[in-house]
Amino acid sequence: MDYIRVTRPRATVSLYASCVKGVLDIVFAFFLLILLLPLFLLLAVILYLDSPGRIFFRQVRVGKHGKEFTIYKLRTMHTDVPAEGFSPTSDQDPRITRFGRFLRKTSLDELPQLLNILRGEMSFVGPRPEQKKIVEELYTIREKQRFLVKPGMTGLWQISQDRNKPIHENLQHDFLYLEQMSFWLDLTIICRTIQVVMRSNTC
Repeated sequence: MDYIRVTRPRATVSLYASCVKGVLDIVFAFFLLILLLPLFLLLAVILYLDSPGRIFFRQVRVGKHGKEFTIYKLRTMHTDVPAEGFSPTSDQDPRITRFGRFLRKTSLDELPQLLNILRGEMSFVGPRPEQKKIVEELYTIREKQRFLVKPGMTGLWQISQDRNKPIHENLQHDFLYLEQMSFWLDLTIICRTIQVVMRSNTC
């Protein structure tokens, strides 16, 4: 497994998780939203011209302590696709639009989740937010432990070799993150995520 192991005293991890992490999330999300506003507008115009339909994709996901919230993404699939269902595992999935393939490959479709971070529903790093239907049908009590923290835009799963497989089949990454959560681990995951995205776009 492509794990990152970072050891920190448990007291430090607890302080970071309960206080510092949330403050850093909001500050950086606000800064990035202002900085990336021109990019948001450009992507929205191209998306509108490329495929008819709404700009944003919205879906109910399960967050911290099992609380439901609406996640935001730039739409990457055709409007006649059912809202619920397993996510595409290949950019050749016929549900994906032409511009949607670019958005998914570059992960730019995830940018609207900065709004979810500002609303306190998500974090930059954490377990990916799962669909309500999948949680209700497939999750056991043990698997629901991943809801002890806020879901993230990225996490250990995204930088692992399992990132093209369903989230619910690879929860070991989330459990490892819960055990070792720290500022340094979050920073490492963010840096590795950028590397993974850049590498995928040069292949």
